[in-house]
Amino acid sequence: MILGIFLLILGIGLIAFGLYIRKHPDFAWKTNEGWKVQGDSEPSGTYISLMTFRGTVCICIGPLFIVFGLIQFL
Repeated sequence: MILGIFLLILGIGLIAFGLYIRKHPDFAWKTNEGWKVQGDSEPSGTYISLMTFRGTVCICIGPLFIVFGLIQFL
């Protein structure tokens, strides 16, 4: 029962995180690396593509956790 709730929350969180990363792929770069550089600097195209891909993976994996969470209730 508790595992099912945990998996549901994890699935919803993964989907929300994936959607946010797909919309704002440079957010993590700003918090991790952006403060180290002086002046105007932006992440590379490769970094943006990689973060967009990671967001897509989170969006795809999230429903699996939701399904596994719902299976726990059966």
